[in-house]
Amino acid sequence: MNSRRVVFPFTAIVGQEEMKLALLLNVIDPKIGGVMIMGDRGTGKSTTIRALADLLPEIDVVADDPFNSDPNDPDWMKTDNSLPDLRQTVKKKVPMVDLPLGATEDRVCGTIDIEKALSEGVKAFEPGLLAKANRGILYVDEVNLLDDHLVDVLLDSAASGWNTVEREGISIRHPARFVLVGSGNPEEGELRPQLLDRFGMHAEIRTVREPAMRVKIVEERAEFDQNPLDYIQKHQTPQEAMQEKIVSAQEKLPHVEMDYELRVKISEVCSELDVDGLRGDIVTNRAARAIAALEARNEVTVDDIRRVIVLCLRHRLRKDPLESIDSGYKVDKAFCRVFGLESATEQN
Repeated sequence: MNSRRVVFPFTAIVGQEEMKLALLLNVIDPKIGGVMIMGDRGTGKSTTIRALADLLPEIDVVADDPFNSDPNDPDWMKTDNSLPDLRQTVKKKVPMVDLPLGATEDRVCGTIDIEKALSEGVKAFEPGLLAKANRGILYVDEVNLLDDHLVDVLLDSAASGWNTVEREGISIRHPARFVLVGSGNPEEGELRPQLLDRFGMHAEIRTVREPAMRVKIVEERAEFDQNPLDYIQKHQTPQEAMQEKIVSAQEKLPHVEMDYELRVKISEVCSELDVDGLRGDIVTNRAARAIAALEARNEVTVDDIRRVIVLCLRHRLRKDPLESIDSGYKVDKAFCRVFGLESATEQN
């Protein structure tokens, strides 16, 4: 165990509730479509994402398989004669792959060795980062600085669950199901709206302003740095409890129901906000079910929708450069109008 890299425990992270919730919901239902985390530098974005990957329970994979294939899911398995005996199963940590900013398309998607393919008549494929990230988390820091074409490739694979590499008439396809997490600093530029819209959720995080909270964060980090193993041991019970909660939420998810009226109201909110396409409706429905599953409930409530709708819609609104109103506030106002509730600002 000590040979593994020590990671700050997820349950010990102070604050940033919006980011933590968005990440948890995507782990419970990866079909939500990933998270875009925008916020100031030094707000614990990468620490939180690594902590989540470390928290997740181990998965069954086919031994020595470069695609982390699931032995219990033959449809998603890469069928290739070059693979080892498919009956051998091992347990493995959920993969967490960092995509470096300067990565090329070959490094991301993988490459085909044409020479070997022509001389030996075999499909010689060198897997890339998408293969490594299958059934795990793919993290792209500073995603707004990444080449648009590469972002497109990542989003396509995340949505379809497959990666296809074609070269000189040879085509290779392999499973690439992963939770795509992008982070960035808005000061360094926004993603193009059409790419932003493809992310399921959009969490905004800001530097904590409250002095007492800042002191707590600094103290927790100092304690971890001083003796990581002791610190991890201290947080083992809440970590295990959170892990169990995630597993039972994943099992409960297919049984969570949502009233027809609530679904209609979600679509009303999207329509009132003039959200293009139906992605906003689909993601809000999925996220509301995931939060109910996380809290071990079988029915979605209005409050569940309220807690996820800003995360699901704020990045889908059309931007007016002259408008100073925060998009999250606009979503909340529209939600309150449609559901006949008082907005948070009116309550204060």
